[in-house]
Amino acid sequence: MSTQLPPCVIDCGTGYTKVGYAGNTEPQFIMPSCVSIRESASVGDQSQRRVVKGVDDLDFFIGDEAVDKPNYATKWPIRHGMVEDWDLMEKFMEQIIFKYLRAEPEDHSFLMTEPPLNTPENREYLAEIMFETFNIPGLYIAVQAVLALAASWTSRQVGQRTLTGIVIDSGDGVTHTIPVAEGYVIGSCIKHIPIAGRDITFFIQQLLRDREVGIPPEQSLETAKAVKVCPTHSSVEPSLVHVYCVCFYFFVCL
Repeated sequence: MSTQLPPCVIDCGTGYTKVGYAGNTEPQFIMPSCVSIRESASVGDQSQRRVVKGVDDLDFFIGDEAVDKPNYATKWPIRHGMVEDWDLMEKFMEQIIFKYLRAEPEDHSFLMTEPPLNTPENREYLAEIMFETFNIPGLYIAVQAVLALAASWTSRQVGQRTLTGIVIDSGDGVTHTIPVAEGYVIGSCIKHIPIAGRDITFFIQQLLRDREVGIPPEQSLETAKAVKVCPTHSSVEPSLVHVYCVCFYFFVCL
């Protein structure tokens, strides 16, 4: 008697991607949504350039391995929640499936997420890659806001579980306010602004520079990220944290 393997879950965002298997309480991997490819020179004859290009197609890194890789160009295929480079996205998915999940895609169904204002063309591109490149048996693409409501079921009694609500989804590149009724997204009522976590990080980084807190320049970005997720950071004045919270309110809520 054959046992059915659990579906793979992939949540791709502008800044970070979460991957794992259905049934687990948390993702197995959380990684930056970036791909680093080798910067090859355009010198030499045509045949030599073809050989170099063929090698470079296999020479790339994703996630934490791709950040600040010497002699490689770091690319971010997702911008403001939408995939802009499908060639890079295919490379990204290849490494996720084979290197991180260590899965045979023919043996697993896949649950993947999409932003609330995703276009039919983008959905079609994703399905084409998953079915034609990886030969998966099944694919379900869900809006992140609906999955967020479903995730709240773990802390509620059975009679209180619902797929109706308003979800504020502030990621790394875009912030959405999404009304959901019985599991269906009300598309005409969605509001979004192209300001989110990355903009807040850069804003805090600039505040740190203006205040001359004394943080080395090479550490300012990581410190700004730490301040963003932990407002009681010891190296920052309380007034700076207050300014950050006020700005976040105006960015997200107004």
